[in-house]
Formats: sequence, structure tokens, C-alpha cells
Amino acid sequence: MSTESDSHPADVLVDVERAPSTRADAPEIDLDIFREDNVGNPHPMWATMRELGSVVYLSASDTWVITRYDEARATLADWRTFSSASERVYGEEMAALLGETALTTDPPLHDKLRGVLSEKTAPRALKQLTEQVMAHADELVAEAVEAGSIEAMEKLCQRMPVDTVADLIGLPEEGREILLPGGERMLLTFSPHSDRLVPGMPSVEEFANYIVTMTNREVLRPDGWGTAILDAVDDGRIRQQDAVPLMSSYLIAGMGTTVHTLGFYLNNLAQNPAAWAALKADPTLINSGFEESVRVDGPAQMLYRAATRDVEVGEHVIPEGRRIIVSIGSANRDPRHYSNPDTFDIHRNPVDHLGLGYATHGCVGQGLARLEVKAVISALLRRVATLEPNGPVEHSSHVPGFAGITRLPISLTSV
Repeated sequence: MSTESDSHPADVLVDVERAPSTRADAPEIDLDIFREDNVGNPHPMWATMRELGSVVYLSASDTWVITRYDEARATLADWRTFSSASERVYGEEMAALLGETALTTDPPLHDKLRGVLSEKTAPRALKQLTEQVMAHADELVAEAVEAGSIEAMEKLCQRMPVDTVADLIGLPEEGREILLPGGERMLLTFSPHSDRLVPGMPSVEEFANYIVTMTNREVLRPDGWGTAILDAVDDGRIRQQDAVPLMSSYLIAGMGTTVHTLGFYLNNLAQNPAAWAALKADPTLINSGFEESVRVDGPAQMLYRAATRDVEVGEHVIPEGRRIIVSIGSANRDPRHYSNPDTFDIHRNPVDHLGLGYATHGCVGQGLARLEVKAVISALLRRVATLEPNGPVEHSSHVPGFAGITRLPISLTSV
């Protein structure tokens, strides 16, 4: 994982000592990036904004969007200038709802919260899970091959991460059906534009109540991640009020993003027979395919920040206190950084993509996500001769800033 950088890359981020300039300094566009058609297919709007400039002002939501790779990477590397703290980004009301987690805080609190499960998510710990995860993936794929045609989101992509993360947290079997829909609804709370949250509030409240009930030694498995969070409270490493938000954030991040990361990878393979054939011929390309799929179709399309000072980005000044969207979906398809950026190329291996975050806020669960996805793809390579689409793919369009697949019909033939 990349480490935080305190320096500002030349000509990307610049200190501003003069009076802050107005929004007219940046190209302005009247575009609702949270409209359902833009959420369901964000890449055309990202391309439009990216060509306008490296920074674009959204008049509809009074937000600055950083669109190009170099500026996006530099922004994510500078947490002091571009804060993730929820009260800065979302306001006090939403900050109270979100709580303080590794996603909604800056160092040093961020580091303290993230450190609670650092040993559990370290490579050595994940290596011990490999056999268990591979066995579960093989079981799921065997069922899929026997069926011949499946809706892959339901039969593979949802079951693998939900089962794995719930087991690691140490949750009881009963009641797990709330995890995926509740966690997906909770993703709506990570957007400052939360008008879509209102219809889903009952689901959000139900999920929140479930997490409160589960944050209890009497129901958690003693050796699970949930108990490790409670141990951190008892040891004084974190506060009592941090336990529930931390539990919630690990469940949400560990399930939803991995579900759709796997879904996009399967879809990219099904839609690209040459890529599937290359993978069959050389299974070592699994990791390269993972990175490329996250680059071209990462679930997290944007990250929110707030400027802590007047700062010049790509020759445009963003005033202190203003909300910023770092469009990693746009940055990952920036032709200034990647050739043929809209093409899924299994040989590309773009390990510098921003689809899993970068620097201080790089995804803490990315090692587990890679393990789960690799386990499923490996099982498919062993058991499947052909992998093909079997109907229209339906994309998620209701969670702002988040790309996903809701229906992925595929056909499989056994080796």
C-alpha cells in the first residue's frame, strides 16, 4: 500500500498566499452527477468534465470535482490540505449519523481507529485464511457449474464476501440476511447529497440497530474481529462510542465493495472472450485482471474531501472550507495516464490505479478483497471451460458515487 506524502508534487498542488479566487477560476458546469442515469453509467459525464479541466466546479451542488489522474493522486496523498473528517465534508448533522471511523477522520484519530484491526488484515493473518476462503469459493463455483446458467451476483458475488466477512467479524448465523441490503443503504449516508436517503431510512435504522445489538461479547465469536474491537475499547485504545461505528464501517466496506468488484471482474471476463482465453492459458494473470477491472470499473467512483486552506489545484484555486469530490472513476480512465483507458486489457496490470484509494486512506480491506476475488476466479479457471453472458447486465443507479451491478446472468460450461 502506498504511504502518505507530506510534499506537494510540483505544479499540481500549490500554496495560495493571495486572496481566494472565485469559482469562475475553474470551468463551471450545471450537471447533476447524482442523477440516476449518471450514477448507472458515470463514465460519459466523467469524460465530459475531464476534458473541461483538471478541476471543474459543479454549480448544482456547489462542489469542486477533481477529474484527472495526477491531481487526484496528489489530492489523496495530502490529508492535511484535503480533509476526510466528516464534520468538514458533510456537516455536523451527517457527521453525527456517520460517527467517527477510519473513513471519516484524519490522523491521528484515523490511525488509531485503523490500527484496531491492522493485525487482522495484515498479509500474515490473511495467509492463514487462504485455505478456508479457497474452499468456500470452490464450493460456490461447483454449484454454479452444476446449474449451468446463473445470476452471478446472487449465486457468487454476494455470497462470497458476505459469508467471509460475517464469519471474520464473528457474527451469529441468524440475522445475516440484513447485512447486504442494510449495508448498501448505509452507503447512501456517505454522500453529502442525501435526498435519496429518506425512503431508505427504515433500512438504515434497522441495520444500525442490528450493529448495536451485535456489538456485544455475548453474541460475537470470541476470536473474531468484532471481539477485537471490544478488546480495543477495554484496553483504552479507542473510546466506547467508537465501537459501533467501527464495526459498521468494516462490515460495509468489507462486503459491498467486494461484491461489486467481483461482479465487475466476472462481467469484464464474460464480455471479453479473449481475456478469458488469456486467463485460461496463463492463470498468473488473475492479479493483473483484478487491478485492471478495478481501474476500469471500480465500485467507488468518488471520494469526498474538504479544503482546509486555499489551495491551487491544476491552476485553479479551491477556497478553504469548500467541499471537494475526487473522481477516482474519472482519474482511472484519464488518457493522460493510461493508453486506451476505456478498454479492459488483462495484460495491463495497472497497480497505480486509485480504485482502492491511495495513501493514508487506502482501503484497509483490499488484501481480503484480493484474496476473495482470486479464490473465485481460480475456482472458475479450474472448473469452467467457457464463461459467457446470458442476458442483459443491470447496473446499480441508486447509490450516488458508487457503481455496481444488480443483475449479471452468465452461462458456464464445465471443463
